[in-house]
Amino acid sequence: MAKVKTTRSGGGAGERDRSSSEPAAPAGGRPRDPAIEEAIIQATRKRLATDGYSSMTIGDIVADAGVTRPTLYRRWANKYDLVIDALEYGLRKQREAYPPLDLDQLPPREALVEAVRRLDPRYHNARAMALHGNFMAEVERAPGLLEQLREHGVRPRCEELLMTLVSLQRRGAVREEVDLDMVVTLCFGGYFGDYLRTGQEVPADFAERVVATIWPMLAADGVDRGA
Repeated sequence: MAKVKTTRSGGGAGERDRSSSEPAAPAGGRPRDPAIEEAIIQATRKRLATDGYSSMTIGDIVADAGVTRPTLYRRWANKYDLVIDALEYGLRKQREAYPPLDLDQLPPREALVEAVRRLDPRYHNARAMALHGNFMAEVERAPGLLEQLREHGVRPRCEELLMTLVSLQRRGAVREEVDLDMVVTLCFGGYFGDYLRTGQEVPADFAERVVATIWPMLAADGVDRGA
């Protein structure tokens, strides 16, 4: 994160928010201050949620972070690269917030509940839905943003639920004929449906309620379908 990067592909038009007259800072110099980078990343994430990618400016970010433009440009070459790092930062922090669990050691229904709970984009990220909406709105101007979100946020999260379901099938807890990919899509989409319907924080029992609804249709013969 600390070094200046070349432009990533996929940024699209309007990717660069920097005058060509502003040269990149030379390599070397004083050591990077993690607190400064943290302030810039946090300011970027806030502006993404409130202004959106196209409307947010480097000027607003440095003002919010309390730094100068040269300070920012010593670390990131342009707005697109900064936003990608801000996205990756949020996803990393979210993964680190997950409690360490061995899903294979949990009873089948409890394992499924925990895997569905980890699907929530708002898990330790209150601005997640706004960020998803902004990235989808920017798909024509900066398609790389949504692809980065899909690759580093959506796919790993959904893959964890899919692998949990596969494991439960192998344990004989989930019926063999169940369309696991569709189960993942329905569970993931449920969080967006809840947000669009209510605009509120996800209910604490949301994952439990989702599993209570689908478990009777998933559970193999001989498996308790009510617990």
